Amino acid sequence: MGGFFGVVSETSCVADVFYGTDYNSHMGTRRGGMATYKAEEKAMVRSIHNLESAYFRSKFESELDKFAGSTSGIGVISDTDAQPLVISSHLGRFAITTVAKIANLDELAQELLSQNMHFGELSGSGINQTELVALLIIQGKTFREGIENLFSRVKGSVSLLILTDDGIIAARDRYGRTPIVVGRKAGAMAATSESSAFPNLDYDIHHFLGPGEIVRIRANEMETIRPADKEMQICSFLWVYYGFPTSSYENRNVEQVRFESGRLMGETDKTEVDCVCGIPDSGVGMALGYAAGMGRPYMRAVSKYTPTWPRSFTPATQDMRSLVAKMKLIPNRAVLKDRRVLFCDDSIVRGTQLRDNVTVLYDDGAKEVHMRIACPPLIYGCPFIGFTNSKSDMELITRRVIEELEGDPTKNLQAYATTDSPQYQAMVERLRRHFGLDSLRFAKLEDLVKAIGLPKCKLCTHCFDGSSHF
Repeated sequence: MGGFFGVVSETSCVADVFYGTDYNSHMGTRRGGMATYKAEEKAMVRSIHNLESAYFRSKFESELDKFAGSTSGIGVISDTDAQPLVISSHLGRFAITTVAKIANLDELAQELLSQNMHFGELSGSGINQTELVALLIIQGKTFREGIENLFSRVKGSVSLLILTDDGIIAARDRYGRTPIVVGRKAGAMAATSESSAFPNLDYDIHHFLGPGEIVRIRANEMETIRPADKEMQICSFLWVYYGFPTSSYENRNVEQVRFESGRLMGETDKTEVDCVCGIPDSGVGMALGYAAGMGRPYMRAVSKYTPTWPRSFTPATQDMRSLVAKMKLIPNRAVLKDRRVLFCDDSIVRGTQLRDNVTVLYDDGAKEVHMRIACPPLIYGCPFIGFTNSKSDMELITRRVIEELEGDPTKNLQAYATTDSPQYQAMVERLRRHFGLDSLRFAKLEDLVKAIGLPKCKLCTHCFDGSSHF
């Protein structure tokens, strides 16, 4: 997915950009970048590094001196493109970074090429979508006009930060699928994807950007360039999986939503178990709520080895994902032995490792293994944000099960997405047997919506029910 952080300050901003960007590291693993503006020299300074085999801090810490003297800057953890990019145009010189997934990227690129434009930045062998975003923006006479042009042309989602010689422009996706929050402290303002970046840098939350809203932040003020639209489709999976526990979106805290989601499920679960456990990291908040709702003790039957496996996101290749899944989670045999254990996890996407993990839990002494999932079954691939590295809906285990049951992976999808329908029950039972579980249950969509606390029409639930639109 990716996350970014930008600061405009009366004094040096370098430490805030560095640490603020680092606090988005759980959002991506491929590229990291920083760009700052030195007002006295009227110069942009930029650096980009590959993060696939290292962490943001270790790559950038040694070169912070080259950013010295900067009073504004942006940084990004990207799961896609090398960025930020520095652009010279009729709008002036600016640096830009995005959190984006552009479904019609190739179509737009061909259109721009036919207009005699060119692309200088490549991501692998393909178009760098951040550069495409910049080219669409500079078609406008102003930044507002250019960003509105971007919003009208892109299918998918784009949120962005633009570093200029007059502060930072922040623009949230037109449907608000990904978040931006503005923070404030004495002599500085910041904008970021994750509000969890603020507390240790002494920022207080000042404003949650609305869908399509564009603002300019300076050291002591925020100027609205374009007001927010009313229609919103913020990704519900932010609270289920992506978000850090201390982050908030639309003023709804991630940990509180996960706890409430688990509590709602746990209150109606009459399964006889000895304890509840959360699969680290994103299953822990749900498990704490589940234990409270169910009236069973919470125990850490599985722990994450954080010294060398601290990330929430895993590497891009399947081989590395398999290695990480095995190595980072260590079962506690003393807790598992002869116990009926109920595990909570955020989701089941491919299901690649779950079956092997369940076998290990039984081998380590568990008497029964029950699984509870914090969201409904994932039936549809996401066209709006970089949810997984999947290239096809057939990478979803639910689609493969539907194909087994129907002979066609696209048949009766709405029936399979309807909680407790005969098709839904058959799918869940087939998954339970596939993973070797004593029981398997998914959260109901209405309970997830209730836990988040926003109207259903404000949430994107496309991956569960196919309901959202471009």
